[in-house]
Amino acid sequence: MNPDNYFSRTALIDATQRVLGYRLSWQDAQSGAARPDRTTQPMLALMAQFPRQAGSSLFFIEIQAAALSSNSLEHLNPATTVLMFSQAELACPEGIGLAMSLHAQGFRLALCHPDVALFDSSDGLLSLMAFVTADLANPDLAQIVRLAALAEPALKLIVNKVSDWNAFDACAALGLAGFFGNMCASPRSLPRIAEMGSQTVLILQLMKMVQACADIRELEKVLQRDAMLSYKLLRYINSAGFGLQIEIESLRHAITMLGYLPLYRWLALLLATTSTAGSSQALLQAAIVRGRFVELLGVGLLPASEAGNLFVVGLFSLLDQLLGIPMPQLMRQVSLPDTIVHALLHRENIYGPLLALAEACEGESGSAPALADALFMTASQVNKAHGSAIVWAQDINL
Repeated sequence: MNPDNYFSRTALIDATQRVLGYRLSWQDAQSGAARPDRTTQPMLALMAQFPRQAGSSLFFIEIQAAALSSNSLEHLNPATTVLMFSQAELACPEGIGLAMSLHAQGFRLALCHPDVALFDSSDGLLSLMAFVTADLANPDLAQIVRLAALAEPALKLIVNKVSDWNAFDACAALGLAGFFGNMCASPRSLPRIAEMGSQTVLILQLMKMVQACADIRELEKVLQRDAMLSYKLLRYINSAGFGLQIEIESLRHAITMLGYLPLYRWLALLLATTSTAGSSQALLQAAIVRGRFVELLGVGLLPASEAGNLFVVGLFSLLDQLLGIPMPQLMRQVSLPDTIVHALLHRENIYGPLLALAEACEGESGSAPALADALFMTASQVNKAHGSAIVWAQDINL
């Protein structure tokens, strides 16, 4: 694995703003500082360390054929791994042979930036592909959309570098399979909400009561006001991501078996889903990943009792976008410890630097190494936490 490099993820989003998977890449490769032939093996080694995921999200990674060895892929899950190749590497007899071998092993393949002429070729290369990718600025994009749909079997076209919502809307209208883009970096403009919705208010009341360790009967009375809220809460609690060995059947059962601290985390997750401003599932998924990422970054640095607060810090850092309420206003309405408030508003106190590091790993600012060094963390530790958070979030029933 690259000892001093950090990976970042770019979400693959469909036209309904649902996350289908992620493209993983090294940050120095994005900036052009790394040689492409030195990125494949480290990325494969990194992915081999990810927990074996049960979810259906796909991981897309760019591959240099010359860097593959006989055992390079043995620790990867073919069902969830998409190997991306350039046309130059596969449009030859050796490349087609490699594609046939990988296809036979169960891996899905993607061809990056194909020429229009390739769709008329009889070499059979496109028949081995599940996806083709093209840049948004490609002048032949409309023609590639048509040719991909007419291919036998039909190819799923993914558009790269969708950096704003106007471009997203234009591509969605074409009926494409998906779009690679960090849409959290340029959030969709949502109507600002003057007042919180009834579910949001109810969850905030429950969170305050949990913080005060209120009597279970009082908590039940409040939760009984909204049957759908009760159902969603139990669904989250029983998600595979929380690793429970038994099915929790009621709020009383949850507190009796697990205590108050986990309940606070579940309510925080539930709060993030109560938007009436039209926020996307992709943004919610990003918030959940960030919450878990911040929590895992704190392992070994802070006491285990801080895990819930760390999760809330990461999750709530996108809460203003999710709810359509400015963060300062949210902090006045939500009862949170000062350490969480300062982390969310200023990236300060004990949680702030961990949140800042998680955010740096999601973008291309190049600030991740300095932030990790300040916390005496290695790139390997940060990458492991990031990968585990992505996999964990797949198992949450949204």
